[in-house]
Amino acid sequence: MAKSIFISILEKDEAKGKGLFQTVTRYGLGVNGHFWSDNLEKMEWAGPIGEMEKPEVGVWLIKGGKASFENPETRFGLGLLAAAVQARRGHGFPILCICDDGELDPATLPTMLRGAEVVDEAKLGAKLAAKANMPIKKVAAEYRFDLYSLPSLGLWLEVGPAPGHEWKGALLGVCDGDDSDAGIGAHGVGPAGQLPEKCVLNYPMKGLKMELGGKEFIGWAVKNELSENESYFVKVSGTPEALLFGEFPDGDDAEFYSLQLK
Repeated sequence: MAKSIFISILEKDEAKGKGLFQTVTRYGLGVNGHFWSDNLEKMEWAGPIGEMEKPEVGVWLIKGGKASFENPETRFGLGLLAAAVQARRGHGFPILCICDDGELDPATLPTMLRGAEVVDEAKLGAKLAAKANMPIKKVAAEYRFDLYSLPSLGLWLEVGPAPGHEWKGALLGVCDGDDSDAGIGAHGVGPAGQLPEKCVLNYPMKGLKMELGGKEFIGWAVKNELSENESYFVKVSGTPEALLFGEFPDGDDAEFYSLQLK
């Protein structure tokens, strides 16, 4: 199976896109891609999910100027798209970034992109060929995290225990940051991999306040026991700055996972 690259170009520049596509094809790789859209209301960031989950796609390449990589709306969409791709292809799926003007430190990106590699465009072809044809590195995650972008139902997040583990209850909180409309509107529990049509919630809770790293989170929770085949689903509104989630705490001890979204 011939390998291909999916490219996201953060600014609409036809010449930039044409040159990049030509570079990729010279190395015998297939190529597909798009110009990035910051239309968060229509969740257009989710458009490439169907393409990038195809097994022949071996690398996601993101190219743009430093200002685009620093734009909160762009970062929010890129982070969610990365989470969706990692849920389908694994956390070791290769993500490469090209910054057109200045230095880009992956540690400053949303959590889901911090494993990305910043590359020099002058050496791009050989790097892509090598990455695309290598088996995807298996990276074990301590949790499951996926999402569903449904125009009629909104954005739903799915969290649950990693394979071989279970949670005695689940909690998810959001930090609104600079978006006063960010929050939680609904939640449910059901089989992993699909939004539940009906569910029974054990001791559902709303409005729980937590603090981590100087950020305040407002969370919802349930005490349903979750196996690796069951998940907690939460509908999120707006564009939260960060998420906090994990097993519902037993006593004062709590171990949560935090994802920076912007």
